[in-house]
Amino acid sequence: MNAAASDGSVTPGRRLPVILLWHMHQPQYRDAISGEYQQPWTYLHAIKDYTDMAAHLEANPAARAVVNFTPVLIEQLEELAARVAAHLAAGTPLPDPVLGLLGPAPLPTDAAARLALVRACLRAQRRQMIERFGPYLELATIAETLATPQRVAYASDQYIHDLAVWYHLAWLGETVRRAHPLVAQLTEHGRNFSAAQRRELLALVGELIADVIPRYRRLAQDGRCELSVTPYGHPLMPLLLDFRSAREALPQLPLPRHAGYPGGAQRAAWHTAEAIRVFTRAFGMPPRGCWPAEGAISDATLALLSRAGFTWAASGAAVLHGSLAAAGAQAAQDPLALNRAWQVGDGPMHCFFREDALSDMVGFTYATWHGDDAAANLVNELAQLARRYEAQDGHAVLIALDGENAWEHYPFNGYYFLRALYAQLAAHPALELTTLSDCVARGPAPAPLQHVVAGSWVHGTLATWMGDPAKNRAWDLLCDAKLAFDRAAPRLTPAQRTSAERQLALCESSDWFWWFGDYNPAEAVSQFDVLYRRQLVTLYRMLALPPPAELAQPIAVGSGAPEHGGAMRRAAG
Repeated sequence: MNAAASDGSVTPGRRLPVILLWHMHQPQYRDAISGEYQQPWTYLHAIKDYTDMAAHLEANPAARAVVNFTPVLIEQLEELAARVAAHLAAGTPLPDPVLGLLGPAPLPTDAAARLALVRACLRAQRRQMIERFGPYLELATIAETLATPQRVAYASDQYIHDLAVWYHLAWLGETVRRAHPLVAQLTEHGRNFSAAQRRELLALVGELIADVIPRYRRLAQDGRCELSVTPYGHPLMPLLLDFRSAREALPQLPLPRHAGYPGGAQRAAWHTAEAIRVFTRAFGMPPRGCWPAEGAISDATLALLSRAGFTWAASGAAVLHGSLAAAGAQAAQDPLALNRAWQVGDGPMHCFFREDALSDMVGFTYATWHGDDAAANLVNELAQLARRYEAQDGHAVLIALDGENAWEHYPFNGYYFLRALYAQLAAHPALELTTLSDCVARGPAPAPLQHVVAGSWVHGTLATWMGDPAKNRAWDLLCDAKLAFDRAAPRLTPAQRTSAERQLALCESSDWFWWFGDYNPAEAVSQFDVLYRRQLVTLYRMLALPPPAELAQPIAVGSGAPEHGGAMRRAAG
């Protein structure tokens, strides 16, 4: 194999393995009591990002990537696809009020409900998704004048239906827009969409959702990508196992009132085993790798994943930096220590740490660049790393980030950037686009690391999920609910216990704790505050217990009643 020399020529050597890891995740938005989805993000990302990301891999035979799915996302995709299909076949209710605007159900007459639907249809990136389409921009501009229940009375049913059609058209993946004749027909039609046209669009949405899992399964079976998994409910594994792990990186971090999460080790093992079960059922093969939720790891987390049979796990480079520094290792000052596999403790599992700077360039910076220029810049940065590592074996660069939220900030949903990135990486003589399992299989042996300082992809700490008063209060409410579950479990039937255990898993998601804190938008904090407390209330009801009165009050100071509007993360996690 060849590597690039410093003058740009090619000299004998090794090609540097480059791994793209796309993390696909949405928390459970379905209300367990009503069966209705409280937020539309799962199906919207399905028709846009999960679809486009599969299409880019399909379009380039030389492309390779690792695609990480959370089991909660897998189950939501399966359920949403089934419910859209059932609606089209038998007229059963659609699971989401925004999606329901494409169906035949009459619109609400209540002014506040109509205003909420209008606002919901504006939750799209302004420049790339609204201003791109003249009719959508016109409808959105009108909507901005309908900002009160009194004014929304002037919005006709036809107006709201047209706004909903354009909302869904704007959220379609770029590869769908360029290939599907229905999209061209509706775009050309422009306005006054009929019920039949809305139904056609709904059918397309259902098809796209239903095809997500089969498309990635086929890609994996053909060797075009590797699929990996996150523990079932996207829990913060180090914190489930030990609250004190949060102080390994930040010794003075305030902790919750509870000393630890009750039965946390058993819960962490349950999330891991259930993830393997759901993944294997969906994709027809067990996972070999794991991206823990938020890239959060600790010694205990890695040991648990290794016992479960995973051959690799991954986290952020800041965790590695902190671990090497804490050990006083000379490698902490050695740039050649980065971008390689490590073996933590005595376990056989390989641990990889993402290249944070380049990952964040993709997640944040390149959105404002021309797609070809952004891809060329990233490939050039990687080629420089190939020259740096040319004389030493064992290096591999992991670029890992959210596979869904960045692209709405890119022109054309990142179409030109992603197309160019796969093409340029696949063709570069000094770089080898590959997967983490391939890196593990071919060796060489990972470098030894006796201990990792518990942390995540965010600054190498766990402070994004613990330490803030609201975050700690949320943990205490969860601990109280877990203790209630433990007391009630012996009197539950097996079916009741299974349902309650899965509901508990949804309450244990990292997503709820992420949003608490005054550095997040107040509207998003309010939404997730309400969603989290609703999940806890649902758990108490499943246990036939009265929910604590404090669950009726916002956790975060200043967090009020739920508002319609979305805020989505743009980074890995």
